[in-house]
Amino acid sequence: MKPKEMLAELESAAQSIDVKVSYESIASSMMRGGLCKVKGQYRVIIDKRLNAEERANTLAESLARFDFSGLEAIGASARSLLDYYAVRSQRVAASG
Repeated sequence: MKPKEMLAELESAAQSIDVKVSYESIASSMMRGGLCKVKGQYRVIIDKRLNAEERANTLAESLARFDFSGLEAIGASARSLLDYYAVRSQRVAASG
């Protein structure tokens, strides 16, 4: 799947669980973006200077914390990327 298609699918998945996605300039060159909670609503802020593949990976890494098991609208490629980041975050949590 092409990065732009993957990004669109992940954005749709975020919308389906009521997570807002926005693209903004992030001052730090070390940050690509991530998940936060603003006024009770989850939001993923992504550096708008990233390319589509980097945006998709940043979004997937943030969304991997949520349960998508009940959503059928997510394609196999997007689900695989979400699963990858979910497993990865579990390993980091277990080692820390």
